[in-house]
Amino acid sequence: MYAVFSTGGKQYRVAQGDKLRVEKLLGNVGDAVAFNEVLMIGGDAIKIGTPLVGGAKVEARIVAQDRAKKIIVFKFRRRKNYRRKNGHRQPFTALEITGITG
Repeated sequence: MYAVFSTGGKQYRVAQGDKLRVEKLLGNVGDAVAFNEVLMIGGDAIKIGTPLVGGAKVEARIVAQDRAKKIIVFKFRRRKNYRRKNGHRQPFTALEITGITG
């Protein structure tokens, strides 16, 4: 059984036991979180929401709260002596899917 749910403006397809990174969520390592914005549940019988599947829920456990690798943002305009260098590390939450109900 798998599910497609939405969080942080993105959609994820998950099954029980999957590990994934999502946009930062509030909570500590080991806390349980539930996602109610389930768009689709697949498996033997497919349920497609309009737009959400009623009563469906994806449960997960927070594995880590961390920041991703640094990316370099470099702005440059040729012949204008314009250079700007900046770095950014995006915070994320690592999850392990514990259950899908629907």
